[in-house]
Amino acid sequence: MGPKAKKSGKKKRKITKAERLKQLQEEEERRQKEEEEARVKYEKEEMERLEIQRIEKEKWHQLEAKDLERRNEELEELCLLEGCFPEAEKLKRDTRLLSQWKHYIQCDGSPDPSISPEINTFISLWKEETNETLEEVIAKSKLVLNLIEKLKLILLETPPYDLEDKNIKQYQGSILELQELLHLKFNIATEILLRQASTLADLDSGNMEKVIQDENVTLYVWANLKKNPRYKCVRFSETQIGFEIPRILATSDIALRLLHTHYDHVTPLRPVPTSLREYTATVNHLVKDEVKYEETVIDKELQEEGKQQENESNSVHEEETKFEEQSGSEVQTSFVQEDSEATKCELEMKLLSETVLSAQFLLIKNANEKPYIFEDNEVDLCQFTTLGGVYHLDVLELPPQCKPMKGWMIVELLKEGLQKYIYPPETTEDVETENAFPPIEVTLEVQENVIFFEDPMVAR
Repeated sequence: MGPKAKKSGKKKRKITKAERLKQLQEEEERRQKEEEEARVKYEKEEMERLEIQRIEKEKWHQLEAKDLERRNEELEELCLLEGCFPEAEKLKRDTRLLSQWKHYIQCDGSPDPSISPEINTFISLWKEETNETLEEVIAKSKLVLNLIEKLKLILLETPPYDLEDKNIKQYQGSILELQELLHLKFNIATEILLRQASTLADLDSGNMEKVIQDENVTLYVWANLKKNPRYKCVRFSETQIGFEIPRILATSDIALRLLHTHYDHVTPLRPVPTSLREYTATVNHLVKDEVKYEETVIDKELQEEGKQQENESNSVHEEETKFEEQSGSEVQTSFVQEDSEATKCELEMKLLSETVLSAQFLLIKNANEKPYIFEDNEVDLCQFTTLGGVYHLDVLELPPQCKPMKGWMIVELLKEGLQKYIYPPETTEDVETENAFPPIEVTLEVQENVIFFEDPMVAR
């Protein structure tokens, strides 16, 4: 056997007791130092957190003070409004009564639009009147527009709880009927004027140009009598309003009418809100039905629970006396009754809030169920306001002209009345329409009392 190998490295030196104590002391000092740093850091963070809380609390107190001040101001304003509201309602009611009294003592023959027989008689009698000229219709339109404004004011100013549904329908129906009848009268009077177009022809052009102006209505009528294909530009005298018609219309028996109304009968009527009493009655009816149904369900459940508890108490307390059983059952039934009453009260409040929310959601859903889809060049008149009035442009068929014969004027009366000229024809295709039937160019005069900062939008 060979010699033994020498051990590499030095032997580990043993740690003395003094060194051990020194290491422990250093570790203890390090630990205390770390604890002190952690404590200082924690105290600093805590102070910062408390400072942030204090600042937020001060801000919150300031907001509360401002909110309290605002609430006090709103409360004072509300008290003032509540004090003035009965007086305002009384003033409105007195104003309506005074208006009715003034209308009664005037005795001018105009109907009271709020009384159904009077307004219906007025409409019926005016329908029976025939052969009215445009001047007569325009003069009568002042009374008609006044009646329409009175009905709109009644619907606008009368509180909903003072209006019944039948009255609302009556007033709205009267407004629509008056608007339609007024437009019909303009059509009939225009037909009467166009029958006499040959007698009113211009000496230079040979065609008829007529302008009738009033504070509410301005009417421009042009009748194509000569049918000259080179006479395509129409300009009414002393105005900037005119037309430029294509060649095919310049050789046709047509008439152009531009009716400029300073009133707006195009915008739909403003919807009147449903009566508060009807809405409340509907909600209360729904709530009562739901509460009755839930009460029956709760009563059944309570009866079943009471029976189960009685069976369990009888099995457990068989040795107790009848007095104790009776007293226990009375206490139990009293607790059951108190619980049932509290549950019913909570259920009723919950059902009331849920039913009101569901009713409101149903109203919104019905209102937004079928929204009207507007075209690219169509404007919602419930959102925008007309400026400068409404222009009604019509291309009409020229009726047969009156002819003098032996001292008489003979004219052919058409049963269908005034007819619109269909342009372009409905049988043509789109490609042919663009080339063969160009559009009619209309020139309108901008109102002098309006400042436009950008080009005005023409809407239909």
